[in-house]
Amino acid sequence: QVQLVESGGGSVQAGGSLRLSCVASGSSFSTYTMGWFRQAPGKERDFVAAFTWSGGSTYADSVKGRFTISRDNPKNTVYLQMNSLKLEDTAVYYCAADRYGLGTGDRWRYEYWGQGTQVTVSS
Repeated sequence: QVQLVESGGGSVQAGGSLRLSCVASGSSFSTYTMGWFRQAPGKERDFVAAFTWSGGSTYADSVKGRFTISRDNPKNTVYLQMNSLKLEDTAVYYCAADRYGLGTGDRWRYEYWGQGTQVTVSS
């Protein structure tokens, strides 16, 4: 069983930056592919980025070049550095874990989910 707790959300002006963190409880963190998803009001939960257990990373086209995902295995933590934020980045951001996952954007592959953290970008 893995529990995920996100933090770092908040309100920021367009063009600004935020860094989200997700801490995982339990052991074997290094065997999990960690993903970030986001859900805006009235919309589906969309893939943002993933960092695989084997060291690769993938990104949604909408965030490439602006967001960076990283992880610190000894700290059981995955990060999402968000730069050049846009109004359309406003959403609740969720951390998710997929044991030995491929790092795809398929929500159903991720077994564990955090409660989410709100990111609001204003003009």
